[in-house]
Amino acid sequence: MSRNVVVLKAARWVDVATGEVHTPAVIVVEDNLIAAIDPPELPAGAQVIDLGELTLLPGLMDMEINLLIGGPDTPTGLPNPMHGVQDDPVYRTLRGTVNARTTLHAGFTTVRNLGLMVKTGGYLLDVDLGRAIEQGWVEGPRIVGAGHAITPTGGHLDPTMFQRLAPHIMPLSLEEGRANGVAQVRECVRYQIKYGAQVIKISASGGVMSHGTVAGAQQYSDEELAAIVDEAHRAGVRVAAHAHGDAGIVACIRAGVDCIEHGSLATDDTIAMMVEHGTFLVPTSYLSEGLDVSKAAPALQKKAAEVFPRARETLRKAIRAGVKIACGTDAPAVPHGDNAKELWALVDRGMTPSQALRAATVTSAELVGVDDRGQLAPGLLADIIAVPGDPTADITTVQDVRFVMKDGRVHKHC
Repeated sequence: MSRNVVVLKAARWVDVATGEVHTPAVIVVEDNLIAAIDPPELPAGAQVIDLGELTLLPGLMDMEINLLIGGPDTPTGLPNPMHGVQDDPVYRTLRGTVNARTTLHAGFTTVRNLGLMVKTGGYLLDVDLGRAIEQGWVEGPRIVGAGHAITPTGGHLDPTMFQRLAPHIMPLSLEEGRANGVAQVRECVRYQIKYGAQVIKISASGGVMSHGTVAGAQQYSDEELAAIVDEAHRAGVRVAAHAHGDAGIVACIRAGVDCIEHGSLATDDTIAMMVEHGTFLVPTSYLSEGLDVSKAAPALQKKAAEVFPRARETLRKAIRAGVKIACGTDAPAVPHGDNAKELWALVDRGMTPSQALRAATVTSAELVGVDDRGQLAPGLLADIIAVPGDPTADITTVQDVRFVMKDGRVHKHC
């Protein structure tokens, strides 16, 4: 059987596991896998792509994104809060195809889509979008989809709390993520997994950009959290929890939640618990600078002014303590396509550029439980990007992605 062989040449490549930069770079790709790096001789008849002075990296990963909201008509600032009631499932999915292409062209070849609760009739749109991408129908990153986020009535991820809707305007079913009590949360988890969810997303504390929720307040009870984790883990599925408040974070760690999203108000003792339990943190820290709250309600602006500075300091402590930190943006709260600015934020809070690159590759791959990507090495998937300069010296170079290959196919070359 004939093989498609491509040779990538560039000025250098980065071993993200060690932080070493190797010069020059010659990577041989056969079909969708990396076959060799800097081989003694090139395979005959291979297509050669010479990327000149660029630097090769593994495809980056965004561990908190919402491809089905934001995008074309909301390029900056907060996502349009009316998307939840204006977009039907078909239009929402088409919106997702645009955002998926934008994300891939920004150099992100794998994402976790940690969805909100939306009215879809129970369809898991991110799972279906991921299938369409996998089959080559549309361009986009590999999607580890959560389906519908799971939240209690009036919780942070309840869309009526974002949009201030009156009662009965947008009733949501258990299949769409609204669940209360142990029996309902178990059924809700089972439903998401039945229809293809690869991760479970829950609301464990209040939020910054939702009306009527206190960012630090725990929302699900300890019993509900334990039931959610039990159902997911028995099916081999991990759990990610939106949690700003310390009480919610502690409850999640005790329940066995795998990953905390945001973690803004964690105390020193809670950070130590995360290290002890091996709990991942996806801090979405660039929100502090990248989220335009100028048009938000005054109460939400007040919450942001209180939480964001504390969140930056919490992340600095978590980095020093050795928490396992993965890269995530919460796009479109940060516009789709600006995902790499999160790496700048990680460096600003205390990581070295090499550590930030690992957060967006090696650690993110560990978080989603895969060992077939996240590095440039023979036998791994050919997810390869190219940027100018040396990202181990200047992390902002990853904001200028010039070349994207995913699964051995070139998606961007400029």
